[in-house]
Amino acid sequence: MVEELKKQGKLIVFSAPSGTGKSTIAKLVLDRIPGIRFSVSATTRQKRQGEIDGANYYFLSKEEFEEKVRGGGFIEHEYFFGNHYGTLLDKTLQVIDSGVSILLDLDVKGALNLKKIFPDNSLLLFIKPPSMEVLQQRLKGRESEDEESLKARLDRAKLELEFADRFDQVVVNDNLDTAVDAVTAIINKFLSNE
Repeated sequence: MVEELKKQGKLIVFSAPSGTGKSTIAKLVLDRIPGIRFSVSATTRQKRQGEIDGANYYFLSKEEFEEKVRGGGFIEHEYFFGNHYGTLLDKTLQVIDSGVSILLDLDVKGALNLKKIFPDNSLLLFIKPPSMEVLQQRLKGRESEDEESLKARLDRAKLELEFADRFDQVVVNDNLDTAVDAVTAIINKFLSNE
């Protein structure tokens, strides 16, 4: 008896400078495209009240995290504000092997690394701001940045923008509805290709 092969899920990666609207676009796209799950990252930070291990994050000790890094257990990992964060290779494989596609929010280095591991099964989307001036206005509008952190975010944005041409698709978020429509169409086309 021949078993029916289950179709493998695909990986859709969003990268963008902070303040570009990437998280808002991701949330709206997840609402529009059924069957896609948002990737659950691993972290060494403490679990906050109401968070569930395996749903919000995979909570690991620093030692567990470092052991997985040494063993090649991450697609990508970063160190931010005193804690480690990363995308677990085994958990990602479990999800896509079950036929479910995943949406990931990664920095440019993590996105490009994922593409090396899954060259034929991933779509890298870069979300660009209309201009650096608009990005600066958006970041200032949050009223959560002091001048030093604003400058750091803008400097990082300039660096990230240099990688945009290495992504499969680039979408400019100058109008949220238009950007969400464009991203949804790109993802639907990618998912429909066998």
